[in-house]
Amino acid sequence: MNPGLLKLAIVGSRSAYGRVAGIAGGVAVGVCLLLLLWGGANGLSARDDRGAWLRETGLPSVAAPLTDDPTASAPATPVPLTADTVLMETNPVEVFRDRLINRRDVAVLEATTVKIPGIGSPPEPGSYFASPALQRLIESTARDELGDRFGTFAGTIDDDALPGPDSLVIVTGAAEADLRQNGRAFLVSDFTTNPYGGSAAAYNTVLSIGAIAVFFPVLLLISIVTGLGAAQRRERFATLRLIGASPQAISGIAAVETAVPSLIGAVLGVVLAAVLRPAAAQIPVNGSRMFAADLTPGWAVTAAVVAVVVTASALVAAHRTARAGIGPLGVTRAVHEKTPTMWRSVPLLAGLAAMITAVLMIRVMAVRLPWLESLLLVGGFVLVLVGIVVIGPWLTRLVSRLGLRRAQSAAGVIAASRIQNTPVATFRSVSGLVIAVFVVSVFAGGSSIVESTEAPPVRPGLLQPTSLHATVAAGHTPGQVADAVRAARELPGIRNATIGYGPAALSERDAGPEIYLRAADAPGLGFEDIPATETVAVDSSFLQYWTTQPLALTPAPAATLDGMVPVVIVLGTDGTPEAMDRARTALNGSGVTAIPATARLDLQLQSSTRLIQGLAVLAYLGMFVAIAIAGLSLAVATASAILDRKRVLGLMRLMGMPVSVLRRIITREAAVPLLTVVLLSVGLGFLVAWLMVAFIDDTYRVTWPAPEYFLALGLSLVLALGAVIATFSLIRGNTAVTATRFE
Repeated sequence: MNPGLLKLAIVGSRSAYGRVAGIAGGVAVGVCLLLLLWGGANGLSARDDRGAWLRETGLPSVAAPLTDDPTASAPATPVPLTADTVLMETNPVEVFRDRLINRRDVAVLEATTVKIPGIGSPPEPGSYFASPALQRLIESTARDELGDRFGTFAGTIDDDALPGPDSLVIVTGAAEADLRQNGRAFLVSDFTTNPYGGSAAAYNTVLSIGAIAVFFPVLLLISIVTGLGAAQRRERFATLRLIGASPQAISGIAAVETAVPSLIGAVLGVVLAAVLRPAAAQIPVNGSRMFAADLTPGWAVTAAVVAVVVTASALVAAHRTARAGIGPLGVTRAVHEKTPTMWRSVPLLAGLAAMITAVLMIRVMAVRLPWLESLLLVGGFVLVLVGIVVIGPWLTRLVSRLGLRRAQSAAGVIAASRIQNTPVATFRSVSGLVIAVFVVSVFAGGSSIVESTEAPPVRPGLLQPTSLHATVAAGHTPGQVADAVRAARELPGIRNATIGYGPAALSERDAGPEIYLRAADAPGLGFEDIPATETVAVDSSFLQYWTTQPLALTPAPAATLDGMVPVVIVLGTDGTPEAMDRARTALNGSGVTAIPATARLDLQLQSSTRLIQGLAVLAYLGMFVAIAIAGLSLAVATASAILDRKRVLGLMRLMGMPVSVLRRIITREAAVPLLTVVLLSVGLGFLVAWLMVAFIDDTYRVTWPAPEYFLALGLSLVLALGAVIATFSLIRGNTAVTATRFE
């Protein structure tokens, strides 16, 4: 390639330097976001791998009795603990200040060979290993609120066994007899590496779709910025053709002049991603931040992203130049577009068909082929994204034809005529915002399945929200339970303590459907209509958090409590966090309870939508990124359209057209394609969200979106208006008389 031709094409005017700076800046933003997205995807996968051992379920610690009579009732036989196994129990509701603590109680033999991730040798009975975040909480909190639950500190859990720096994880040592008491412990010989068990495929598929949803607007941004100054470059290339440059040389020059600023921008993007990585790691996902190292994509990936972006930008520039057919004439002609047809709807329909097929395979045909399901869902989502961009020009042209018939002003006629003649170029300027609206709708629809956690009602006949209860383990005498209740009553913030009785512990087969208590204790549980007897009874569903209808007390004979055993302890508090945690610690450390103390809101902390709640955080973050990219893309595309048409706009001003009319033309050219497809994007977004939700679990329901969605839509429109207004200053400066000169 002739260096003189290259210098003549690239260097020599302020506008050329501005174009180079624009390309470099846009590519820098795009590469930065690509690297952060890649790092975030890898980071989520890495944290799931590190926390996989916390989801280990092991094998049962008891064996079913061997008997020929299936109706016979025989005690289960304990499976012996060996040197290569550990007896482990998961506490389902260990809570502190409305935060769930991952607690594992373990018992081992002295000669054990089992190593616990992040710890090594299991802790001795009465001691514990805690994550750094939890240990900081224990040290900064009164012991009767948290520390007394666990025992003596033995060390911290390594970061390589923690999902994130905010993870609350603890492993406590216990005696084998204590863990076998309630039958909930299980035997573990090795710890799992499967992040989410059977739902891993669906989980990874949803994450892939979310990453693609944010990745696509970034590609549009890079595509738009690399096309800056296309008309001006065609003029320069025509001049070069006139002095003897071949078409191949022109394509090579176009590739190089795009590759150089793209490479500069890509390097700047790498630096920018490294600077923003610590800030991005502070975003909490599923209750914890990430380690900064999780977001580091590695040099191989970084080099690959830079190489792909630069190479793709150069090849696209060369292809566009070759397709333009620039000849050896002094004047370049406008590039005419092919008229879009209905065939442009095929990718969109094919994408929807693929996603629907994936859902039908699981929910209707009951065919499980995980590799095919994920391929159909992810591939279908990509086709829908591409389909919206492909079908947009056709719909825009249809609307412009209608607008041209009804246009009553010069601005309306000119804008509609240009849209009809160049629907692809016109729609390209708003394609980023249209995709952003679609992405925001998908994220809003997906996150709408997360039910808001409302405070349980305070009504007579329901367990009070400020109360905690714990079931009593079998084998404890009434005296032992009474001592534990007496000690709890003396704690600050504890207003009352009640013991419930039954024929057997609630975990045993002989437990009855009712709980009996002394009538004098009933007011402390929130009951008002109390029978005039010494003993009353209430249905055992009174303890369940899903009970929403008030229950009534029924009278019981005075001698009912004779021969019964304590089955539950209920502590009423003043509702302060300190009192709630103090009551929880007292019950869990009393030694008589079978299951950790529970409040009505505790079980909702580990509901089935907890994973979706974590993904909802990513959804709202994705909304913000998509909208920000779309606003930037629209501003760049609108500015590029003005610069490419400055001679035409200048001739209009030369003929006497006011600048205000030119501004209305630019505004209409942005508004018509945007409003044409925005409703389609909203509808498709919620349809795709429903398909994704049905793919994960058909029990979820997509509901009315949260107010943040409408705020995001409003922000999109404000950004669109701001992006167009920001380019108004270019109209006056680039439509002067000098802009109409050409050779």
